[in-house]
Amino acid sequence: MAEYQAPLRDMRFLLNEIFDAPGQWASLPGLSENVDPETADAILEEAGKIAAGSLAPLNQSGDEEGCHWDNGTVTTPEGFKDAYQTYAEGGWVGLGGDPNYGGMGMPKSLVAQVEEMVQGANMAFGLCPMLTAGACLALHAHGSEELKQKYLPKMYEGTWSGAMDLTEPHAGTDLGIIRTKAKPNDDGSYSITGTKIFITWGEHDMAENIIHLVLAKLPDAPPGPKGISLFLVPKYEVNDDDSLGEHNALSCGSLEEKMGIHGSATCVMNYDGARGFLVGEPHKGLMAMFTMMNYERLGVGIQGVGAAEASYQNALAYARERLQSRSPTGAQEKDKVADPILVHPDVRRMLLKMKAHTEGSRAFITYVAQWLDQAKFAEDAEFQKKADAMVALLTPVAKAFLTDRALDTCVIGQQVFGGHGYIREWGQEQLVRDTRITQIYEGTNGIQAMDLMGRKVVANNGQFFEYFADDVADFITENQDDPALEGYIQPLASAIERLADVTEHVINSAGDNPTEVGAAAVDYLDLFGLTAEAYLWARMVKAAKPKADNDTSGFYTGKLKTARFFYDRLLPQTVALAEGIRNGSDSMMAFSEEEFG
Repeated sequence: MAEYQAPLRDMRFLLNEIFDAPGQWASLPGLSENVDPETADAILEEAGKIAAGSLAPLNQSGDEEGCHWDNGTVTTPEGFKDAYQTYAEGGWVGLGGDPNYGGMGMPKSLVAQVEEMVQGANMAFGLCPMLTAGACLALHAHGSEELKQKYLPKMYEGTWSGAMDLTEPHAGTDLGIIRTKAKPNDDGSYSITGTKIFITWGEHDMAENIIHLVLAKLPDAPPGPKGISLFLVPKYEVNDDDSLGEHNALSCGSLEEKMGIHGSATCVMNYDGARGFLVGEPHKGLMAMFTMMNYERLGVGIQGVGAAEASYQNALAYARERLQSRSPTGAQEKDKVADPILVHPDVRRMLLKMKAHTEGSRAFITYVAQWLDQAKFAEDAEFQKKADAMVALLTPVAKAFLTDRALDTCVIGQQVFGGHGYIREWGQEQLVRDTRITQIYEGTNGIQAMDLMGRKVVANNGQFFEYFADDVADFITENQDDPALEGYIQPLASAIERLADVTEHVINSAGDNPTEVGAAAVDYLDLFGLTAEAYLWARMVKAAKPKADNDTSGFYTGKLKTARFFYDRLLPQTVALAEGIRNGSDSMMAFSEEEFG
């Protein structure tokens, strides 16, 4: 099994040569005083060391041991607690947090790279700081000043961790039918009673306290999603002097037996009149929770990129070493019994598909993260509004398209290994098992596609989409005469035109037939994702081409050849996707229930 190495060279290429992240940071009040190129580079370097040196070595052992439940107490796999302490003491949990409450205030475009390294090294471990950061974001956006002062500093420093409690045994995506109740107390707090399932890191031994954000309904709640409120429920009560008090009336009833991410605790959480505090306004909890959910959805996309990178590293190392048969052009290593499988066209096809999507996905995450930074820190109100719209549009693509491609990449990596990919010792089968959940939690990928097609495109008559289309069109206009982009501009122009035509088609069709949105959604998301990757690969070509002639490392020439592979072999899929969408919903909606067999 290859040892995980953080892809620092590619991350620096994106930040410095594609997106001019240092220039953006310097231009945004609220960021310029927190980060500079030297600080950013030091953060990347140190994060890479922690990911490769402390987290990756625990990945397989953590999967094999798993978490242990004993009468409500959860113990993490050997090494996890020490690794978490090292991670927290380094300030990594609060890397993107508000400095006014003890965070480091780093931009999301930088934080996303760190998150990818952590997730690529050890996804089960990485879920804990990821959920804490999301809980902090929701609390920061919607909590009272008293709650923020009391809880955020300890959460940013990692002394306390966070968890998100939405799902109930009977209520998954349809949160409007949750049964957890919140009864007002005389002191302004609430008594929370109910059961939540699938609560990642809901109980563990790595942090002193666990701060749960719990969805529940007040006695006067209206029915449906408009009756949901959000509550902060700590594992341990917090005294006025911020010391820990009594154990709250909540407990972990059991741990789920899962397909993957065995190193993380997925808990059934029982609340028996636990003391909690309202976050935001009554009956507005779903909006507050979605602040966290949208953060986690981007985080899950980042998980996918990390897993895909690990898979590619494993498969590439194996393809360089595994000797099988001779090259179709003749023996390449005549002193050996066979050639490395890297010489075979089909193995190259698999590796290049993995490489093209992984590097394109990393670029997409960085692109979204830059829009997030603009949405948070830009001074121009109109531009900030546009940035918010872009984040809303791109987040479901980041979550769903990138994790779909990530699982593809892990399965393809397993195929490169052949039989050894099915064997535990190589680590590849764990990547397949771990990555599968990324398509399911934080809103299944089908739900993400529906969100993109229905809410983010059709509902606003394509306004959000136009922002993205204009961004691509501006690039095409500015670079149509650049010889470095010959062979890329025209296919990119055709792809964005194809996507725009399909967008208009679905908007028009949905007005007469409500099933069109759901029928088109998944294919539309794939069409969007491929077009976005084509745009970002063109930007990478523009940056790499001038440096390729004197490139002795193979980095820039490799970029150009990967871009060519993407445009030649992957981008043409958009033609079939567009045709399928245009064919409409009739063929799938024509079936009666009996005709399904």
